[in-house]
Amino acid sequence: MQGHRSPLVARHREVEEVAAALRATGASARTVLVTGAVGAGKTAVLEQARWAVVQEGGRVLRLRWEAADEDPDGTTALVNAVCAVLAKIPDGRLPARIAQVRRMRARTTDPGGEVALLSALAEVMADAARYVPLALVLDDVRLMPVRTASALGLLLRAFRPTGVPVVLAGRPMNPGHVTGAQVLAAADRVLELQPLSSDAVSALIVRRLGGPVEPDLVTEVSHALGPLAGSPGAVLSVLASLEERGALLELDGQVCLSLPEGGLRLAADVAELLRYGWPDASPDADTVATAVALARLAELGEPRLDALHCAKSPDGLLDAVGRRVDGLVRDRVLTVDPEGRVAFAVPALAAALRALPDPGGVRPTYATVTTTLADRLGAIVPGPGRPWPFGNVTATGPIPVETLLERSTAADGIGPDRTWAVGYVGPVPYGIGVPGALRESATLGLRRSDHIGVLALGEPMLARLDGSPGSHRPHESDSEIGGALGYVAQAWTLSALHEHRSPHSEDADSRYRAAFGRLPAAVGLAALGGAYGIGPVTAMTFQPGPAGDRVPDAGREVGSGPVPSPAEVRLLAAAVGGGAEFQRAGRGLPRHTLGEGDLDRLRNAAAYGDLAGALHAVLGERYTGGGESTAARYRAMVGDYLTGQWDSALSRARRIEARGRSDGAAGVGQPARALAAEMQLMRGEYGRARQWLELIPESVGHPLVARVRLGVRYWSGQPDEALAEAWRDVRRARESGLLAGIERVLLRIVSVTAADSPEAARETLRHLEALHEEAASPMTHEAVLIGRGMVHGDADSALTAYRLVRERGDLPLIVDCCQCLTDVGDDPSRWLAEAARSVHALGMGRPVRGPLGAAAARRNVSFPRRRTTSEGLDERDVRLIGMVSDGSTNRQIAARLACSEKTVEQWLSRLFQRTGRRSRVELAAAWLDGSLARQGLVPDAGPGGDGGD
Repeated sequence: MQGHRSPLVARHREVEEVAAALRATGASARTVLVTGAVGAGKTAVLEQARWAVVQEGGRVLRLRWEAADEDPDGTTALVNAVCAVLAKIPDGRLPARIAQVRRMRARTTDPGGEVALLSALAEVMADAARYVPLALVLDDVRLMPVRTASALGLLLRAFRPTGVPVVLAGRPMNPGHVTGAQVLAAADRVLELQPLSSDAVSALIVRRLGGPVEPDLVTEVSHALGPLAGSPGAVLSVLASLEERGALLELDGQVCLSLPEGGLRLAADVAELLRYGWPDASPDADTVATAVALARLAELGEPRLDALHCAKSPDGLLDAVGRRVDGLVRDRVLTVDPEGRVAFAVPALAAALRALPDPGGVRPTYATVTTTLADRLGAIVPGPGRPWPFGNVTATGPIPVETLLERSTAADGIGPDRTWAVGYVGPVPYGIGVPGALRESATLGLRRSDHIGVLALGEPMLARLDGSPGSHRPHESDSEIGGALGYVAQAWTLSALHEHRSPHSEDADSRYRAAFGRLPAAVGLAALGGAYGIGPVTAMTFQPGPAGDRVPDAGREVGSGPVPSPAEVRLLAAAVGGGAEFQRAGRGLPRHTLGEGDLDRLRNAAAYGDLAGALHAVLGERYTGGGESTAARYRAMVGDYLTGQWDSALSRARRIEARGRSDGAAGVGQPARALAAEMQLMRGEYGRARQWLELIPESVGHPLVARVRLGVRYWSGQPDEALAEAWRDVRRARESGLLAGIERVLLRIVSVTAADSPEAARETLRHLEALHEEAASPMTHEAVLIGRGMVHGDADSALTAYRLVRERGDLPLIVDCCQCLTDVGDDPSRWLAEAARSVHALGMGRPVRGPLGAAAARRNVSFPRRRTTSEGLDERDVRLIGMVSDGSTNRQIAARLACSEKTVEQWLSRLFQRTGRRSRVELAAAWLDGSLARQGLVPDAGPGGDGGD
C-alpha cells in the first residue's frame, strides 16, 4: 500500500487508514465507520481503499441491502444481503453453509430465533474468512431501514464475525436517530472526513480542470459555496455546472471564469439540491417553492425577516410564509443578520434554485411580499447603501414602481436611496418626477462607483429622450427635463466608458447614438473613449455646459460633481494629442485647478489608455472612483505593469477579458489585451502574445497596439513587414490625433534597427524628436533621451533618461535605459547587473536578453547568471512544491518525507522566502503557471512522482 497514490486530493491518509482496516485479518479485524458532511467524499474514499486492496489480491465485498427483499423483519433482509455476497466467494464449503442459514431464516418466527440466526450467520462469515480473507463495505448506512440497521448492529456487537473487517460509510447522524445509534454503537473506530482546506480546494479545482486556473476562479467558487466550500462534492458540482454552461475560458494558459459575478451555481437536479440544501431535513413541496421565491427575490433586493413575517394571504401556499421562512432558517438554508436581512447561506444553492422551473405559486409570493413592502415604505427609511425594498417592489410590475417614484420625489424628500430602484425597473411608467428620480439615481450610482447600476438607467433614459406621449406632467418644462436627462446621459456615458464600452462601437445600440445626437455634452464625453483605446476614434464636439457649470469670476467651466465638465473633457482628450492643444485646454480651467504633477500624471495615464487614472488626475477629490469597473481594474493592471508585478498584471488582464465576455461586450478591454500581449512578448512567449493580439481587431490603431504588433511580427521572423506595418500604424495614429504612446513605438523601431541599420535608426530618431516638439510630454522627452543614447552613444542623455524614468516609476523602460547604459555608460557592469535583476525577476526572454547580452559582449563584461537550482531550491524543495501543488496537508507531507510537521512548516517558511510567495496557494499557482521556472528556481524536470496524493 505504501506505493499506492490516491488520486483524491487531501484524502491520502484517510484512504490508507480505510485500506489498512480492510486488509486486517484474524483478531485484528475491526469495524470502522467513515463519516463526513454531505459531499465530503465518503464514497470516493471507500472506493479508493477498496480498489487498492483488490489490486493487492484482497477480496472486498459490497453489502447491498437495498437489493434485498425488504419486509418488516430486518434480520431477514440482512441475512439475504449477506448470503448474496458470500455466494460470490469461490469456496466449495460455502454453498452448503449458506443453504443451512437460509433454511434457518425460513423457519425463524420468534425473536429468539432471530438471535440464533444472526449467530449462525456470523459463524459462516468467520469460517469463510479463515480460508478466503474477505472484508465487507457498506455505503450510505444513513438510508438503511431501522430494522435492518438494528439487526446489523446486533450482529456486529454481539456476534462479531472473527477475521471479517467491516467498513461502513455515512453522514454524521444524531445519536437519537435509531439507525445512527445502532451504527455508532457497533463501530470500533469512527473516521471523520474533515472539510478540505483552501489549498486543497485549489488543488482539487486544478486537478479537475486539468491545468492551472486563475486564482479568482478558486475564490469565486469558495465564496459561492459558503459553508460548503470545503466539500469536494459541492466544488465538483459547481465545476460541472460551469462546464455545462460553457462558462470556462482558457486564457494565457490558465482557466478563467467567463460568467457574471454571482452566477456560480450547483449543477444538480432537485434531489441533489435537497441533499446539499437540506442535509438534515426533508422539506415539502411548499417549502421548496418558498425557497425558490426567496432565491429570486434575493437576487433583486435584500428581503427582511420582519417583512416576510408580515406576508399573509388566504392562498394555501402563502398562509404560512413566515413559518416556512423560520423553518428555512432552522434548517440553515437561510441566514439572518443582526439587522434582519435574510440571505442564503450557500449562494450557489440560491442560484441553482433560481434556475429551476417555476414550481407554481411563485408569482403570488412575489406579489404578497412586495406589496407588503410597498405599503410600509412610508414607515421604513433604509440607511445609506441599503436600498433593500426596491428590488422587491419592482418584481411585481409597474404599479408599485410608480407609487415608489411618486413617494420618492414627494415634498417630504425621503432621499436618493429610495430612487435607486429606477435603474432596475425596465419600462418606467410615465409619472410625476421621473426625470428628477433618474438624475438622483445616476448621481447615487456614480457616488457608489456602481457603473453597472448606472448603465441600467439606459432604457428608462431612452424612453424619456424618445419623447413618448405623456412622458411628463404639464408643470415640468422641457428645459427641466432636458437638464436632468442630459446629466443622466452624461453619467450613463461615463459609466459605459468605465466598463470600456463605447456608444460608437459596432455592437452598440444605435438608439444611443441617435439620442445622444441631441445632447452635445454627452457626445463629447462619448467621443473621449476613442482617445483612450475604447471604441473607434471619433471627432469630438463640445458646447458649454449648463449655466451652473460656469465660474462667474473666471468665465471658465468647471464641474461640481463626478461628471467632468466640457472643459475637463477637452483637457482629457487633449492629453493624447499635441502640446499646444493640451496647454490651451488647460487654460480653459480656473487658475490653480491642476498642478504640474497632476498634468504629468494625466499625460502618463493617457499614454497607456488609462481612463480611470486620467479622470483621477483631472477630477481629484471629485472622482468617486471606478469601483470594480473594467477601467479601475485596468488602472491597477497598468500600475502592476510599471512596477514589475507582471504575474499580477496578467491575472488582471485575464479577469478583464473574462468579465467582458460574460457581459457580452465584444470590444471590452482592448488596452488590457495590448498590455498583456506586450508582457508575454517581453517574456519570449510569442504564442501567448499572438493569442492576445489576435483578440484585437486590425481596425484598432491605438499606439499601445501598434507597439506590440511591431514586436510580435519582428521577433517572429518578419522584420521587414513588421517595420513597414509599424510605420503605417504610426501614420494612422497621427492622423487620428493619438500622439500619446507613439514615442514607445518609435523607440522600439530605434532599438531593433540601431545595430543593423544605423541610418534607419537615425531617421527614426529624427521622427522621435519631431514628435517631442509637437507633443512635449514627459514620456516623449524620456524617449528622445534614450534614443540619443542608442543612436549617438550619448551617455549623458541616457543617464538623464534613467533618472527621469526611475522617478516616474516605469520598470520596463528602466531596463531599456540600463541596456543603453551598458552599451555606452562608464560602468557597464553596474548597469548590466541592475538590468539582469529585473530581467530575472520579470522572466524576460529573448527580446530583452538578446540585445542586453549583445551589449554586454561589446563591453566585454559577463552577463550575470541567475541563481541555479543547486543554489536556490534543492531536490527536496522541488518535491515539497509538488506535494503542496497537489493539495497535500503538512501531516501528509511529513509522513511521506519521514519528518515532523514542525519541520515541514519550517521548510515551507523558507520556500516562501526564496520564491517570494506568501501562501501555499500562491506557491502552487507559481509552480503550475511556470513562474518559478522562469525565475530559474526549479529545474526543467518536474517534481517527480511524489507530487500528488
